[in-house]
Amino acid sequence: MNYQQTLDYLYSQLPMFSRIGSAAYKTDLHNSIALCNSIGNPQQQYKTIHVAGTNGKGSTSHMLAAILQQAGYKTGLYTSPHIKDFGERIRVNGKMIAEKFVVDFTERTKVITKEIEPSFFEMTVAMAFQYFAEQQVDFAVIETGLGGLLDSTNIITPMLSVITNIGYDHQNILGNTLQEIATQKAGIIKENVPVVIGETLPETKPIFVETASNKNANIYFAEENFITSYIDSEGELLLCNVLDISENITEKFRCGLSGLYQAKNICTVLAAVKELRKLNINIPETALHSGIERVKEITGLRGRWEILQHHPTIIADVAHNKDGIKQVIDQLNTNYPTIQLHFVLGFVRDKDVEDVLKLFPDNAKYYFTNAHIPRAFINSELQEKAAKAGLVGECFETVDEAVNAAKKVAAVTDIIMICGSFFIIAESELL
Repeated sequence: MNYQQTLDYLYSQLPMFSRIGSAAYKTDLHNSIALCNSIGNPQQQYKTIHVAGTNGKGSTSHMLAAILQQAGYKTGLYTSPHIKDFGERIRVNGKMIAEKFVVDFTERTKVITKEIEPSFFEMTVAMAFQYFAEQQVDFAVIETGLGGLLDSTNIITPMLSVITNIGYDHQNILGNTLQEIATQKAGIIKENVPVVIGETLPETKPIFVETASNKNANIYFAEENFITSYIDSEGELLLCNVLDISENITEKFRCGLSGLYQAKNICTVLAAVKELRKLNINIPETALHSGIERVKEITGLRGRWEILQHHPTIIADVAHNKDGIKQVIDQLNTNYPTIQLHFVLGFVRDKDVEDVLKLFPDNAKYYFTNAHIPRAFINSELQEKAAKAGLVGECFETVDEAVNAAKKVAAVTDIIMICGSFFIIAESELL
């Protein structure tokens, strides 16, 4: 098989959560263990940092990888889902996985694949682990896919665990309460491995404290040690002043991810870097600042408050759950309080769409669409539910049709916001 044929095989033959949802989710780590055993457990050959959380885990993972790379370490980065290219999931020093490796790895694991029938995600996790080993990385930053306890990535023993926050998402799999979701995310906390928690809630903090105590893991709360005293945006940069409480030092940061919500992720990253330094990992201040400022350039991260064009301004953000959408709406209200807003919206079926739609302003214009995957919430159904929330708009068969319709009626000073799903962003030709 060539590269495209290999991808077609991976997408079509292996159960894929992004396409079919919970039917692709496995309830134990058996397949991941079996796959990695069959290739010699490559994940044990380098140091790892494990990152989980409801929102912000992708941005946090990319910033940590960029910082380590700027500090001179050869750094692997595993994230999901991809937006445009499968290779976005597996990078070394920002460069996507070699196409030949994807082909060769898929071929040489066909026997074990036939035996255990892994999911697409289980397969790509093993592929990433093997690639990082063959590339002889110093570190690999590993983002969980869904949850933590039963996530395919959770066969690693990292040097540091990071949990960004807890919110409502994937309740059909992770549980219907914040405590249940936190328990799943806390499943990445390992024996004697320090853990950084970005944000907590009264319902979730005791879960983390108890789990860390049971695992003899030192726990470090970013929100109790770092406070942002100034947040603003300048073009496509976020400007952020952060007070390190224990050191009583305020540092100024420029972040290449311009969403105001990134300030919280920066605090989580700073806490993680402090813990890595305690573990004798040399991370100079210059590497810290450069990694945060140049994260998009270094790692290729896309779709986080990404300004795609001006006049009118078109912004794409992968926000797809209640907390993520709230952050997007808050920033629009902060940056553009009097500007006419146009929303190109699409969701997947396993989201609590009714609650999310209540967050959107009723004086904006709406363009309902859907990604072309089985999990997609059909545009006409979304239009119906939106109408009940007082949101009025038309339906469009493709994302680009929706964007073009918005551009036709938008004034040059208006804002067009594309959000609701990774897969909506992925189908826009503007990215």
